[in-house]
Amino acid sequence: MQDRPAWAPDDVDITRPSVARVYDYYLGGSHNFAADREFAREVIAVMPDMPRVAQENRAFLRRAVRHLCDAGVDQFLDLGSGIPTAGSVHEVAPDATVVYVDHDPVAVTHSRTLLAGQDRVVVAAADLRDPDAVLADPIVSATLDTSRPVAVLLVSVLHFVADDRDPAGFIARYLRDLPAGSHLVLSHATAESRPGAADAQALYNRSRSPQGMRMRSRAEVEALFDGVRLLEPGVVRIPHWRPESPDDVPADVDSYPGFAGVGRV
Repeated sequence: MQDRPAWAPDDVDITRPSVARVYDYYLGGSHNFAADREFAREVIAVMPDMPRVAQENRAFLRRAVRHLCDAGVDQFLDLGSGIPTAGSVHEVAPDATVVYVDHDPVAVTHSRTLLAGQDRVVVAAADLRDPDAVLADPIVSATLDTSRPVAVLLVSVLHFVADDRDPAGFIARYLRDLPAGSHLVLSHATAESRPGAADAQALYNRSRSPQGMRMRSRAEVEALFDGVRLLEPGVVRIPHWRPESPDDVPADVDSYPGFAGVGRV
């Protein structure tokens, strides 16, 4: 039986892995339990470069946030944010207002501990699949000024949302009342042209997995940007989205298991 760490909330089942904590393990973090590490190692067995994939995803987040800061955006709503460790939004944009949203109690507890004393960074406990509840949350509504542009971030999270939850519909709800100049930043897992990705998806869809997974094609990811203008280079494999240097693009980029894009309202 696992020992419960002193920092773990009493109502958290530490024997069941969590998406946020498994991702933290991929990134080399320490806010995870034995069950998370065990599941992550199973995924790595079928996709050995999963830690690199997670790091590439985090690098895309940094590039997108820097671009938006240069464009004058200084408010970020990071949905399904997980645990904001190194390279998270508030570090890339230290002068911006950042709202992190997650429904995992460990992610929320640790986020609030890590971010204590940050004047313009807050954490809300809410389910991103319910945009009305998220936007009405007192923390969210008191922090964001929706009369000015907001960047809505859905990075490496929508593949954990099933089709019957209508991800395109709730994305549109988040953007509906935001002014021109707001943005949507999105990355998404895919099994297109990627050996092992389907096996990883199957692991996430087991009964004891952290959460079901629905990988999507490029066309399906592009459809999530309906109603916004895609910035160049459009929806591309994640390392191909505005790399800082050609050396940053891996040789196997055409089989990289994820797409990314940024759209402007």
